[in-house]
Amino acid sequence: MDIRPGDFDDAQVQALLRLHVEGMHASSPPGTCFVLDLSGLKVPEITFLTAWEGRSIMGIGAIKDLGDKTGELKSMRTHPDHLRKGVGEEILKQLVSIAKKRGYARVSLETGTGPDFDAALALYRRNGFVSGPAFADYEATPHNQFLHRDL
Repeated sequence: MDIRPGDFDDAQVQALLRLHVEGMHASSPPGTCFVLDLSGLKVPEITFLTAWEGRSIMGIGAIKDLGDKTGELKSMRTHPDHLRKGVGEEILKQLVSIAKKRGYARVSLETGTGPDFDAALALYRRNGFVSGPAFADYEATPHNQFLHRDL
């Protein structure tokens, strides 16, 4: 598995991002989804990674610098053809490594609730993330939850 910075002009990257955005909206009630589309990821404070097997995209993930020694995980998604191959785990490890190198004290994330989010929650908890309060500009609702990992 080759993990490298994402190329937003790559058709496979764009297709997986579309799948991710559509999936998040399908799994969340209107007004409760905070997924970033392509334009939302193309900002200087976001580092975007992709995982590849040969010429096939396996997954994506990003970390956003919140400016207060914390980072936020965004856009974690494994391509359906590569589920249960450790793709999310590898991208997550790389993103946490980036956070540590930047001197972040904590990495946080916001995600949804319900069965569609169970696999992602298991991944995060297995990697030291624990439930906690809302952060940044988020507000807690019955449709979202927040996880944090102190570094």
